[in-house]
Amino acid sequence: MNVEIKEQLYEGKAKKVFATSDPEIVMVHYKDDATAGDGEKKGTIRGKGAVNNKLSNALMQKLEKEGIPTHYVEELNDRDTLVKKVSIVPLEVIIRNVAAGHFTSRMGVPEGRVFKTPILEFSYKDDDLHDPFINQYYALALELATQQEIDTITEYAFKINEILKEIMLDANIRLIDFKLEFGRLSDGTIILADEISPDTCRFWDASTGAHLDKDLFRRDMGGEADAYQEVMSRLLK
Repeated sequence: MNVEIKEQLYEGKAKKVFATSDPEIVMVHYKDDATAGDGEKKGTIRGKGAVNNKLSNALMQKLEKEGIPTHYVEELNDRDTLVKKVSIVPLEVIIRNVAAGHFTSRMGVPEGRVFKTPILEFSYKDDDLHDPFINQYYALALELATQQEIDTITEYAFKINEILKEIMLDANIRLIDFKLEFGRLSDGTIILADEISPDTCRFWDASTGAHLDKDLFRRDMGGEADAYQEVMSRLLK
């Protein structure tokens, strides 16, 4: 796609977003910066930006083939990708297949417990409020999303979970839990946005249970750069 890259619109914890000569397209640049603990811990993970860019793009394209609309347009290089411009729905959508992370302390459940059915959670996407846990009634009352949008997001989220679980198991990886974000196109259509990567998913080796995700950075376990590369090598054969 032949577009001109223009001014920077936004810089977040892991990405920069740039305008382009097409008002419906932006360019996302993936950084190696890493944060944890609500931004209190900061550092870098070598090569993370390239892994997240390439891996997310590949998974988005696989989801598109399964009927999930996404923001993906074109990968420009190892760290830069053109995506559809969206207005992000201020809901973080979390799917949990296995107990891990904050869920274990919040619910008193041991890490590793497999749930009878996947759990869907919503958080209000607001850094100043530390992304508080909410349900659909909060979202409706605060006009974060309409009922139709919530229904669409819920349907997509569970379908994405089933697709990703199968993709991961083929690479001997268990999909423990993950975070999704959705956006509205200019006509209001809901599509999958943001990224799918070891930053936003918990991946465990299906044979050994070894962590292959950002928890290695969060918990000071080490080896996170190698783990990110390992996930990419297994999934992008």
